[in-house]
Amino acid sequence: MEQFIAKDFNGAPFQLFGIHHLVALGIILLINVALLWRGKQIPQRWRMPLRITLAVILVVDEALWHLWNWYIGAWTVQTMLPLHLCSLLVFLSAIMLINGNMAIYEFIYFLGIGGAMQAILTPDAGPYGFPHFRFFQVFVSHGAIVTAGVFMTAVEGYRPYPKSILHVAVIGNLYMAFVAVVNWLLGSNYLFIAHKPETASVLDLLPPWPVYILIMELMAVVMVLLLYTPFAWQDWQTRRAAKAAASIS
Repeated sequence: MEQFIAKDFNGAPFQLFGIHHLVALGIILLINVALLWRGKQIPQRWRMPLRITLAVILVVDEALWHLWNWYIGAWTVQTMLPLHLCSLLVFLSAIMLINGNMAIYEFIYFLGIGGAMQAILTPDAGPYGFPHFRFFQVFVSHGAIVTAGVFMTAVEGYRPYPKSILHVAVIGNLYMAFVAVVNWLLGSNYLFIAHKPETASVLDLLPPWPVYILIMELMAVVMVLLLYTPFAWQDWQTRRAAKAAASIS
C-alpha cells in the first residue's frame, strides 16, 4: 500500500504504449465504443444514475489527486489550482452530467474529448507506472472526461452546432488570456502558455515560445473541425434528403 501512494515509486516507470498503457487505452475505448453502438438502448431510468455515478468518479478522482499531492508535499498554488484544461473540465463535466447544461456540453465535446484523448495517448504520468496511484488517476480522470462527452452525445442525444464552434473559440481564448494573467501574477505555467513543461512532452517537438502557442491553437482548430465532421455530414445528408423530397413533390 505504501508504494501505491509513494512519492518515490520503486516499481517500473510508466512506459508509453507499453502493455499497461495499451490495456488502459483498450478499456477506455471499449467503454466508449459500447456507448456509441448501444447507448440509445440504455433505459431512461438508468441514465441519470449512470450520469451521477460518472460525475462522482470525476470529482472523487480529482480530490484524491489533490490529497496525494498534499501528502507528498507537492501541492502549491503554482501547480495545483484547477486551471489546466483537463482539471477545469473535470468539474465542468460533473456539472454537465448532473444538470445537462448545453453550454458546458459544447466545451466538453470539443475540448474535453479532444484534449483528454491527447492526454490519454501521451499521459503525463511521470515515473509512476502500474500499479501506482498516479497511473490509475491519470486514466480514470481523462477517460471519464471523454466518456462524459460521449455519454451525453450517444445516449442523451446532445450535439454541437456551428455556433458551438464560435462559442468554444471565443470563450476558450478569453479563458487563455485570463490564465496568462494568473501565470504572470503567480509565476505559474497553467495551460503551459508561459513556457514549455519542464518534463518531456509533445510540446518539445514544437518551436520555441510563443510560436508553439499558435501551433497549439491551430491543432485545436483541426481537432474541433474533425469532431464536428460527423454532424456536418449528418446535416448535409438531411438537407440533401429534404431537397430530394421537395423536388419530387
